[in-house]
Amino acid sequence: MLAGVGQVSERLGEPGYLRRSAADLAGDAARAALADTGGDPAVLAAAIDTVAGVRQFENSYPSARAPLGRSDNFPRSVARRIGADPARAVLEVSGGQAPQHLVNEFAGVIAAGDSSVVLLAGGEAISTIRRCAKEEGRPDFSESVPGSLEDRGYGLDGLASAHLIAHGLIGGPAQYAVIENARRARLGLSRSSYAALMGSLFEPFTSVAAGNPHAAAPVRRSAAELVRLTAANRMIADPYPRYVVAREKVNQGAAVLLMSVAAARRLGVPPERWVFLHGHADLRERELMSRMDLSAGPASVLAARHALEVAGIGVDDLATIDLYSCFPVPVFNICDGLGLAVDDPRGLTVTGGLPFFGGPGNNYSMHAIAETVQRARRAPGSYGFVGANGGVMSKYSAGVYSTRP
Repeated sequence: MLAGVGQVSERLGEPGYLRRSAADLAGDAARAALADTGGDPAVLAAAIDTVAGVRQFENSYPSARAPLGRSDNFPRSVARRIGADPARAVLEVSGGQAPQHLVNEFAGVIAAGDSSVVLLAGGEAISTIRRCAKEEGRPDFSESVPGSLEDRGYGLDGLASAHLIAHGLIGGPAQYAVIENARRARLGLSRSSYAALMGSLFEPFTSVAAGNPHAAAPVRRSAAELVRLTAANRMIADPYPRYVVAREKVNQGAAVLLMSVAAARRLGVPPERWVFLHGHADLRERELMSRMDLSAGPASVLAARHALEVAGIGVDDLATIDLYSCFPVPVFNICDGLGLAVDDPRGLTVTGGLPFFGGPGNNYSMHAIAETVQRARRAPGSYGFVGANGGVMSKYSAGVYSTRP
């Protein structure tokens, strides 16, 4: 079960801005997660036997560069910041599914008795890196940390091909735009009608972000404003203006502390802090050009349905929902598959979503999980859903959470 969660952030030029590295931000989030348990942070840190890290964008593909340097053992860099020395350290593959997948995986490891206390953490300092890369006196984020590391690699198999490259389908925006336009064609909508639909989908997200102290863009915007082309809201890839695309230039960190009930009792974590993983699923989609229907992602929908089935509930039983929103179509896809209205009164995000809360590399859903845990505690017995998307609607991990044992 999840015993503690933590989030941190900083924005350029604001009071308290310290030019923190990704490891610093993740370490701060881990420290917050320890405190969130209600137990003794030092005792809890000493009990951590495994730390798993979410891979930064600057280490997510072979040609990636780290202009300010980076840790050669990110999980142990985080552990060192909280005084932990775990036996096992893992660096997960790239993709937005990573945080939820790690919860699913290590909940199973704990249930099998092969671990008792696991720290999951990630962070990105993309905004600081972009600003400082060419400055005099720029910070050095390089770290060399001794100790073992299970580096699982980039996990990019099937996400690119010579065929896609030959047709200019390089990078997320272009590939997602193909899926989005295929959905528009399936629905028989004009460009203007579909743009209005995207704006209506994301307008409520901006309101959630406006109330979130960690949001990178805490500004309410109307549906029309989100899709109206301006100098500030330029076209990224047809049909996407900038406002409906994930905002990656952020400085954010999040962490989750998992443990067994026996460990929680032994370590003095009060039962009112406990939140359980009730349902889970991890599925992979076919390669983009091998899909039967470019307008949909059935594997993502099947993962969401299976997680609900494992939890023994239906979509109507959910109190909170967070759907990964790097672009509109991953959200539309789950709504289409589960029969959710885009204006569902429960909302489709607990953070504000990737275009407005921020898209901290592969680690966005760690923030969604942290928010879901906090809301579950405030409404004991309720259920929350987190859907985490990776690749080009290629990898999907889902989780259902509740305080119910």
